[in-house]
Amino acid sequence: MALINENYLKLPGSYLFAEIGRRVNKFKQENPDANVIRLGIGDVTRALPPAVIDSLHKAVDEMSVEDTFKGYGPEQGYSFLIQKVIEYDYLPRGIKLDEDEVFISDGSKCDTGNIQEIFGIDNKIAVTDPVYPVYVDTNVMAGRTGVINESGRFENITYLSCNAENHFVPELPKNRVDIIYLCFPNNPTGMTISKEELKKWVEYAKANQSIILYDAAYEAYITEKDIPHSIYEIEGAKEVAIEFRSFSKNAGFTGTRCAYTVVPKEVMAYTSKGEAYPLNKLWNRRQTTKFNGVPYIIQKGAAAVYTEEGQKQIKALINYYMTNAKTIREGLKSVGLQVFGGVNAPYIWLKTPNGLDSWAFFDKLLNEANIVGTPGVGFGPSGQGYFRLTAFGSQESTEEAVSRFKTRLKL
Repeated sequence: MALINENYLKLPGSYLFAEIGRRVNKFKQENPDANVIRLGIGDVTRALPPAVIDSLHKAVDEMSVEDTFKGYGPEQGYSFLIQKVIEYDYLPRGIKLDEDEVFISDGSKCDTGNIQEIFGIDNKIAVTDPVYPVYVDTNVMAGRTGVINESGRFENITYLSCNAENHFVPELPKNRVDIIYLCFPNNPTGMTISKEELKKWVEYAKANQSIILYDAAYEAYITEKDIPHSIYEIEGAKEVAIEFRSFSKNAGFTGTRCAYTVVPKEVMAYTSKGEAYPLNKLWNRRQTTKFNGVPYIIQKGAAAVYTEEGQKQIKALINYYMTNAKTIREGLKSVGLQVFGGVNAPYIWLKTPNGLDSWAFFDKLLNEANIVGTPGVGFGPSGQGYFRLTAFGSQESTEEAVSRFKTRLKL
């Protein structure tokens, strides 16, 4: 008799975005003529930058010639891309990395989900609340969380509430935890953390021999000064933190798939006997066993991001989406909604009006304005009463959505 992994049965309902898709599909079947504007899932809509396209074409041509054909590549990524990552993303901020500390992958979603495999099952984890669902769900699947309670929280997870009252900056856990998930600029709230606040987390991790899993997938959208782009800007962070970054949102690679994870050789976890062991070696072992590497063609496309033309083009992409974010922010404020984010991230986090819960507002927005967003409660219990909109639509659809907020939505 084949047995299932019963931890999967602890997951509540369907994956958040699958439930959104189900509700939208039902609405469209019932309202086939409705022009639905999607500002829910954080998927980009602009085409890949020309520099990337040109590099992809050249790489395809290389694959047609035996002298330049590539078969299996290094699971950790090609040196030509890793060198560019270090040169452009880290050295300008005074951060020195070795090539074998950077691992090219097919997405930060995959890496933030898979990273938990190198940690023991008895580790106590902490997540901000609200939080990107992958952090929680993958730990549930692994059997690290216990069961969910009536409040929507898993019994063995420490939830760090983030809301308007604490300016969406999590407080240090009152109990000791082993693994801490942080995401800044934050998905879903769009808020950031200062260097002073981030330093507290690094100091906590060092004092408690904890590990910080730092998701910096949206760092390219930071516009304000003195906001850290990398946790390694904080002294001592290379001893306690793993960082995740992606080409998805800054260069449009959501459908092309390329990202990278930084695992410094200084960062250690411990055996049951208390012996320190480098996580870099474990992650390398995991990747070489379970991952065949990102295709050469895709990595050549990603490397084009770091050319002079590529840098100009991705900045134009980011500016396009951040203009949308400003349009949404100002438009929603003008109708009296309480709005957060949208300054250093392409997400706008709003307080639902009139005490509506998150899913009730989802249905109201879909039915009255034909707009799709993401219910805040889908990101955790503290997201109840909040709602996320993304700036990744076209300029035209974004402006139309704001117009509908003003004219169709009954607030």
